[in-house]
Parts: sequence; structure tokens; C-alpha cells
Amino acid sequence: MAISANRLELLQIADAVAREKSIDRMIVINAMEDAIQKAARSRYGTETEVRAEINPKTGDIRLQRLLQVVETVENISTEIALADAQARNPEANLGDFIAEPLPPLDFGRIAAQSAKQVIVQKVREAERDRQYEEFKDRVGDVINGVVKRAEYGNVIVDLGRGEGIVRRDELIPREIFRTGDRIRAFIYDVRREQRGPQIFLSRTHPQFMAKLFAQEVPEIYDGVIEIKSVARDPGSRAKIAVISKDSSIDPVGACVGMRGSRVQAVVGELQGEKIDIIPWNEEAATFIVNALQPAEVAKVVLDEDAERIEVVVPDDQLSLAIGRRGQNVRLASQLTGWAIDIMTEQEESERRQKEFQDRSQLFMEALNVDEMVGQLLATEGFTSVEEVAYVELEEIAMIEGFDDDTAVEIQARARDFLAELEAKLDEERIELGVSDDLRSIDGLTTAMLVALGKDGIKSMEDLAGCAADDLIGWTERKDGETKRFDGALSGFDMSRAEAENVVMAARLAAGWVTEEELAAQAEEEQEIDEVVDVAEADAPAGGAILNG
Repeated sequence: MAISANRLELLQIADAVAREKSIDRMIVINAMEDAIQKAARSRYGTETEVRAEINPKTGDIRLQRLLQVVETVENISTEIALADAQARNPEANLGDFIAEPLPPLDFGRIAAQSAKQVIVQKVREAERDRQYEEFKDRVGDVINGVVKRAEYGNVIVDLGRGEGIVRRDELIPREIFRTGDRIRAFIYDVRREQRGPQIFLSRTHPQFMAKLFAQEVPEIYDGVIEIKSVARDPGSRAKIAVISKDSSIDPVGACVGMRGSRVQAVVGELQGEKIDIIPWNEEAATFIVNALQPAEVAKVVLDEDAERIEVVVPDDQLSLAIGRRGQNVRLASQLTGWAIDIMTEQEESERRQKEFQDRSQLFMEALNVDEMVGQLLATEGFTSVEEVAYVELEEIAMIEGFDDDTAVEIQARARDFLAELEAKLDEERIELGVSDDLRSIDGLTTAMLVALGKDGIKSMEDLAGCAADDLIGWTERKDGETKRFDGALSGFDMSRAEAENVVMAARLAAGWVTEEELAAQAEEEQEIDEVVDVAEADAPAGGAILNG
């Protein structure tokens, strides 16, 4: 059968659009059918149920309207009587639809314009769906593209079979791209959006630098060297922590390359960003000291619960350790995940002197002794009245200038002071309305009960409803900075395990759980741990893991 020029042209247009937009040809033909249906409704009435079909081989257009079979016809545009329907199709029943052919449609200017809009919209939706499906699994990849245009500081990138955007805040500072420039970027998100870009690119993301190193350093690509963490101040400075799974390979040297060739290739791509390559170490103190390079560290003091570390540096190393506008210590904190406090040796000496004076003053007031005795106790390492009260008597008597009688007297005064303090705290507890039942919980002192009362925890039910974080506090990490939130008992030396035991004891006392349930839960957790240990022992060595 011969195909008319108009019909042949229709198919050629469908083929051309499908090729250009990289979508299925049938999607374009279906869009044309929807456009013809819309035009036909405007011709025959919007209430008319019109169906249009285009033969994908010949281009023939068939128009039909659907009529519902009813007893009594109220609208001739949408309904047909049962008798008339059975005359056409003897098997027609009430509620069925009968297709009635419609004559060919001549498009007017307005109808043609409306049809074009429908086709464009459908094709655009299909193109966006295809783009999303193609790129949704490529998050985390580095991709090359050509700058299509720059608008409002954002860069639109042609990726070949898609279009991405590098927002202004994802570009390296002072970086300028013009139409036609080649660009390399990191795909950090792909979202299904109705309008606007769907592929989001970044040149400032820490993992962009990690991926660049993986491209330049074969040992990283092969998994021999692993990138543990990355911290960046885009366009200025960066730190990257690496570790080698092969003791014969130096991870830092491999990343630097012969005469710095490998690291310079990454630096060139990142607009001259200075990169410190740090050897990773499982010991937090060693790793943090490495991360603060090039500064020299004299001493560190860790607080593992708060993930905070105090670093003491020589006086002439302070500015180097902190860096310009705090850059070095900030990047080191992001790299290690620890909050870092830096002080000079002089500042640390002054602080220790102040602590010594404070402890001496405490002993002078609590034990009613002179300054020399207070200083002797502080010098011997006593930090609290409790230590003095309950330490072995010989330890006090051994202090130079003390004898047994002096030791007995000092310890008696310490115990009297604590008894008086306990009585005052118990009065305060009663005034706050803290239940006597809470005194039965192991691990809680009267001072802790007062602190709980001030935080609104006054009954066994209140304590049972708490989590460990509510008691000892918690830390949150956001934008590379660790923030500490205090709990009701943050001022006391209580570990997480101790806090969990206190909460569980309260739940037992309140009847929320039973001893049998706790025993069953502990047994189940032990079985899970054993399974995990076996699985880890049998697991093969993995490839490179990029942690952000």
C-alpha cells in the first residue's frame, strides 16, 4: 500500500525527534497521538472521549470516539442506546463502550499550535525520565563535559546524553568557565525533578579530590592504598589521609609520585589547591598529630567520650598549628573527626598552675588546713576530697612532713566534710521532689540525684524513660565541626556503659522489663556478635573504600 507524503513525513519527524532526544520512537508517536486527541476534542467537544491511533509502519491516523452503552441516552456525544449498540455489535451490554469512527481532522492554526505544545511537553518528560534512569546509578562518579552556558554564577554542563549543573557554591573560588570550555566534575546527586536540572555536579566535594587521586594513583585504583578520609578548603588547602595494605609500599610516597608528578596532576585540576597527604593511623592521638603537620606537637590529652583532644605545641609552633584563619586545625579536625583544642606550652603550664592552686584552695577550705598542707596534698596528686577521705591511710602518712596522727586527723576532717555535704545535698534533693526510690539505683550519688531533679527527672518512671544520651550528653558533627550537647549528668564522671546500666536498672525497678527478658536479649546479642565475628573472619579482603 502506498504511503502519502504527509503520513511519511509524520513518521520521519517521529524518527528524527527520537534520535535527537535519545528516546524511544514509540514515545514520540504516543505523544503525537495525545496531541491529535486534544485537537479532536476541541473540534468535537471537550466532553467527547476521543481516541487517536497512528500506525507506526504506514503513518495512517485513525480517529474514534468512545460511546458508553446505556438504557436512555442523555448525551449523544458520550452515550449510545443499547439497541443501537447491539445493532453494531450483538455482544454489546450495558456499561460497555462502543468505538465509532470519526472523519479525518483538518488542523487549524490554533489546534496545530496546541498539538505542538503537547508533543513538546511529552517528549521533554520522556527525555528527562531517560536522563534520570541513565545517571541515577552514577552518583559518586567523576564525569567530563562541555560548558553549555553560565547563568547567575551557575554553570550548565553538556554531558552528551544529559545536562548537569554546577552551582555557584560548588565551584572552586575564583574559578571561571566560559561556553565551550571542558570541565571535569563530581556527580554528588541525581534527583527526579519536574523542571530544571536533575544532575548536580560539584568541584568542591571532598570525594572529587579522592576520585582524582584514584585516577592518578594506580595503587589506589587497585585497592592497595586506601583513602580513609578527606578534608578540603576548596581552592586553598586540603588534607587527605591514606593507608597502605602492603607494608612494602609507602602510601604517602605513592600518592606524591616521582618528583611530585601524581599530586601535581591533582593540584593542577583543583586550581593550585595545596594538598597535605597524611599517613592514617588507627591510634587517634598519632593520627591527629600527623594531621596537624607541618606543626610539631609536644603533648596530647584525649577525651574519648567527647571525641575532643587537647594539643600542646611549642610557643613558636602555635601559628603554624592553627594556620591562616584557623585553616590547618579546622582541616585536621574535619579529617580526623575530633574536636581539637590547641594551646602553647606556656598556656598549658599556666593552666596546670591554676588547677594546682584551685585544688590547694579546695583542701584548705574543706579540711580547714593551712596553705602548706593543701599544697602538699595537691602535689601528691590528690584531686578531690573523696580521694583523701577513702584512700589507704598509709598513702597520706607517707607524705613528707606527715605522721600517722596527722593522716588520721586529715582523713577524719575529709569524712566529716563529705557527711555534711551529703546532708545538704539530700535536703536539696527532697526540696526538688526527687523520689527516695532513685536512691536504690546503683551508680547514682546524692549529687547526681540533685542534678537529675534540676533536669526534671524526679521519679523512677522519669529515669526509665531516659536514654544514655539524656544522662551523659551527646555530640553531633555538622559542616565539619563537632558540637557537644550536655546531659543531666554531664558534670559527673559517668561512662556510656554506666549510664546504660542506670537506665536499665530503672526500667527493671519500674516494671518495664523483667530479668528474664534482659537475659534473653543479652543471649541474642551474644549470638549475633559471634555470627558477625565469624563472617568478618571469613570475608575476603576488599578493594579501596572511599570514606567522606
